[in-house]
Amino acid sequence: MLDIKFIRESPDKIKQGCQKKQVDVDIDHLLDVDKKRREILQTIENIQAQKNKANKEIQKAKNKEEKNKVILKMQGLDTNCDVLNKEIKKLNQEFNNLMLQIPNLPQDDVPMGKDEKENVVLREMGEKPKFDLLTNRQGFQPKDYMKLAENLDLIDIKRAVKVSGSRFGYLKNEAALLEFALINFVCDFLTNSKELKKIIKEKKLDISDKPFVFVIPPVMISEKAMAGMGHLFGEGEQETYHFEKDKLYFVGTSEQSIGPMYMDEILKEQDLPCRFVGFSTCFRREAGSYGKDTKGILRVHQFDKLEMFSFCHPEKSKQEHRFILEIEEKLMQALKIPYQVVQMCAGDLGAPAAAKYDIEAWLPSENCYRETHSCSNCTDFQARRLNIKYRDKFGKLNFLHTLNGTAFAIGRILIAIIENYQQKDGSIKIPKTLQKYIKGKSKIKR
Repeated sequence: MLDIKFIRESPDKIKQGCQKKQVDVDIDHLLDVDKKRREILQTIENIQAQKNKANKEIQKAKNKEEKNKVILKMQGLDTNCDVLNKEIKKLNQEFNNLMLQIPNLPQDDVPMGKDEKENVVLREMGEKPKFDLLTNRQGFQPKDYMKLAENLDLIDIKRAVKVSGSRFGYLKNEAALLEFALINFVCDFLTNSKELKKIIKEKKLDISDKPFVFVIPPVMISEKAMAGMGHLFGEGEQETYHFEKDKLYFVGTSEQSIGPMYMDEILKEQDLPCRFVGFSTCFRREAGSYGKDTKGILRVHQFDKLEMFSFCHPEKSKQEHRFILEIEEKLMQALKIPYQVVQMCAGDLGAPAAAKYDIEAWLPSENCYRETHSCSNCTDFQARRLNIKYRDKFGKLNFLHTLNGTAFAIGRILIAIIENYQQKDGSIKIPKTLQKYIKGKSKIKR
């Protein structure tokens, strides 16, 4: 949610931001509603002042006639106040609905663009595996991850369809063990301040080296919490599983249940940043996906994910965003998976984000990069909706900034490992970084 004072002062900037994000909100109507709302509130305050004055007059009344005259006047004020209270209730509801529709504004350095086709590739990192005969004497045609996984009994889609329907899968044998290896690797990395200090020093960031706190959050949250995170909006709402009877939503990512942890709370400035890495099962409808992506485990209704989340000081959020992106890159580099970093254009940001980067891993079978990570700076947009503040050294209350970033989406990173580490005999090497978490095993074979 944006600050209404900022909207009043800069309506053209708000309109431009909405236009960049291709969100249709009538800002002029919002300002009209806001003006009427404030006028009525002022009238109600004036009536209350008159009522207070009348109460004093009643106490000072010399006789019954004077007292009844004042009481009659108060009854008229009460009637007017009742009418105005009903009106303000309607206006407040309309005002809040309009405010909730306004997305976060893109930061100034976000590129213009309508959709993912206009995102900007910033860099490509890592050496792509050489499978073809022209570059490798032992070359071979790389296989799709599902063919490899089925041959090695790592992923079972057919039986999952029988049990749960389409877009579900069983992770089996080494694939299941690799999930826990990835979890342990991320926990070791993010809870180790030495690793974080290296990144901060290398990138010359002026931020805290405080480690992340590992958390397993709830996977079902209230409507207030989900709306506060800004995900009950447009495409986000369509992707969400909702249990209307229980008034609960299944999370599509751990950030949706980590962000509301401090809802309606005030943090101390010296405690910022508060960093968490959450592990949870996530649920998405994937309503808009089609074709090849609906087979296998790339786009499924249920998947596990490790997500970073930071509550930080507003003056540090841009650096914190760089920090989270650097962590994502370090994790990919540790697995030695080729990837590219992409900056999202304004039209592909989503409602809560003011700036966003994706990391896309190289998939040899498709001869292209596919998204595995994202990281967003949501500035104070979510904090305002959730009413999360911090008290500065002067005692003033301010809204903090929230940021999130993928550590690993398990299914997608398993796909990247299987495809990039496949061998000619159909076996799959295990990334050296993960071997100590899987009893030293170096290869998956029949």
